[in-house]
Amino acid sequence: MKYVWTLFWTFLLVHMLSYVAGSMLGAPYDFQTSAILAVAATLLIYVIPVILPDEPADKKAIH
Repeated sequence: MKYVWTLFWTFLLVHMLSYVAGSMLGAPYDFQTSAILAVAATLLIYVIPVILPDEPADKKAIH
């Protein structure tokens, strides 16, 4: 269920960002481009936690 909600909120927020940014630049709103960006952003959000390590680094930095 968390994947569905992530897709839903990412879809809405990317469309809002696309509309506002396009409005400020004077560009027309394009639903298809926004939808593609929303799916790409959702996939990126799904992949980032898999790449990041779970445990903290054991090495202590020398300051």
